[in-house]
Amino acid sequence: MEGKPVLAASGNPAPPPVSGKDAEVYRPGYELVAEEILKLIAELRLQPGDRMPTENQLASQLGTSRTVVREAVKILSAIGRIKAQKGRGLFVANDEGMLGSSRWGSFFLPTDLEHVYQLFEFRGVQELAASRLAAARATPADLRAIEKAADMCREGHVTGRRALFDQGDDDFHIGVAAASKNPFLVEAVREARRLQHQSSVIGLHGTVGGHAEEAVAEHAAIYRAIRDGDADAAAQAAGTHLDKTLEDYRREIQRRVFG
Repeated sequence: MEGKPVLAASGNPAPPPVSGKDAEVYRPGYELVAEEILKLIAELRLQPGDRMPTENQLASQLGTSRTVVREAVKILSAIGRIKAQKGRGLFVANDEGMLGSSRWGSFFLPTDLEHVYQLFEFRGVQELAASRLAAARATPADLRAIEKAADMCREGHVTGRRALFDQGDDDFHIGVAAASKNPFLVEAVREARRLQHQSSVIGLHGTVGGHAEEAVAEHAAIYRAIRDGDADAAAQAAGTHLDKTLEDYRREIQRRVFG
């Protein structure tokens, strides 16, 4: 019996994960080990602040070298999943964010495609609601902040500065959520985007972004709808943007798998 399909933000079924022998593709050893460490944290039911096995123990348990484990630890530390304390060892990061709690932090695996699709489904619920509310509640200051973020994104794309584009992208989505005047939505959007960033860094090496030019136009459409107070158009534009972003992930995954 087949499970219920994951829906994209628009309500249409999301593309199915790539699976089977055709999905086999070269991945650096440290990336594979990083994924195994996350699985180990979940299996051991480790909580934020709990001590983890040492690098030597991890290397032995995972059948790899300490050098590879050290590189994996660097990645996981950079994205906030574990914390290395000099002279004390490795610990599960004490992240108390809404989705970084012990339950969600252990649940989300950045390289699990089903988790990625579920995360986008969750983002759709958040951001369509935030855009709709923003169209009704945004103040002039909110509109200026959203427009400024959209302009930053555009400048980052035009000049080829990825960091600037990413900062503008974050500011735009957080700005829309802030304009909803619902602090729960702000935190939910912020945390979901943090997890999406983990997926990009570990699973896709930060290469996602092929539809940056479209994203700039999609941001503009969301902004105009919010500025005009059109809640339905704002939600529709937000859904289109999220669907296209998910398609970007799917396309990059296929590119890596099939060359």
